[in-house]
Formats: sequence, structure tokens, C-alpha cells
Amino acid sequence: MQTGKLIVLTGPSGVGKGTLVKSLLERHPELVLSISMTTRCPRPGEVEGESYYFVDRNKFQQMIETQDLLEWAEFAGNFYGTPRLPVIENIKQGKLVLLEIEVQGARQIKQTFSEALLIFILPPSMTELEKRLRDRGHDSEEAIVKRLERAIKEMEAAGEFDVQLMNDNLEIALQNLEKVLFD
Repeated sequence: MQTGKLIVLTGPSGVGKGTLVKSLLERHPELVLSISMTTRCPRPGEVEGESYYFVDRNKFQQMIETQDLLEWAEFAGNFYGTPRLPVIENIKQGKLVLLEIEVQGARQIKQTFSEALLIFILPPSMTELEKRLRDRGHDSEEAIVKRLERAIKEMEAAGEFDVQLMNDNLEIALQNLEKVLFD
């Protein structure tokens, strides 16, 4: 049986983490995606236990206090975090567990779960990152500016992580990610 491992993908908003994870899971169904927990309300189409685990603030606070989260953060008045138990159980079963999170959470994982492989996804340029954020079409101008400012700070942290991969071409980035995970 292969040894299980936690694989963390991080990087600025708009860099393509979600697209890479989705493509990786399609190609490698043996991988397990870690489902995050949140205190925000489900959006249309989101499914409990697939999109997120939706809990109230009291339950989330309790999990923080009992250290049942590998990492957590508060964004826009809601809490988000990674439940510890499913990750540990899957790793014990020899599975590779993927976790797609923001840089703040990845830094927490680095502190609390040193065995994790931390992969930082970089955009080819700030111009391309801005284009991707704008092409999404769901952020205000103010939100895009904030995301870009945050991205500059986050990209300065790329060297803190085990591997840095550029996502300038999805197929090439995916092949490079597969080399890191399976070679």
C-alpha cells in the first residue's frame, strides 16, 4: 500500500487552483479532495458534504477550541477551515489527499502538519492574473483591485512553499503537477 500524503495547492485568487484540482481529479480518481467547512450559507447548487460542510458559528468555534481543524480563517464575516479527521483517516488509508486553500491557510498547514507537500501556483504575469479575474465576471472593480493587491503580497511568499508551479498553460501545468505527485 502506498503511503498517504496531504497535498496542499495554494496561490493567489484567479491563478487557476480550482481548475487544476478539477482536472487532476478527473485524471486521477484515486485522489481524495478534502472538503472544507464554512459558516456561510450554501449558494445555489452547492451540496452539503461535496461543496462544503456547512455549520453554524458555534460548531465552528467548538472545532477551533478542540483543535479539530488543520487550518482555519475568517473571510468576509464567515469562517472557513479544514476538518482534521477526514484528512488523517484518508492518509492512514494510504490515499493522497488534495487541499485547495488560500495562502493564509497553507501557512497554517505548514506549521501544524509538517508532512504535507505544499505547492504554490503562480500566474504567468500580473496582467494575465488580472485578465483571469476580470473574465470570471463575478467581482466588482473594487474586489478585483483588492484581489490583485493581495496577490502581489501572496506571490512574495511563493518561496516559503515546497514547490512552485506556473500555470500559464493548463495542460503543461497539469503535467508538471502530475510529475510532482507521481514521479
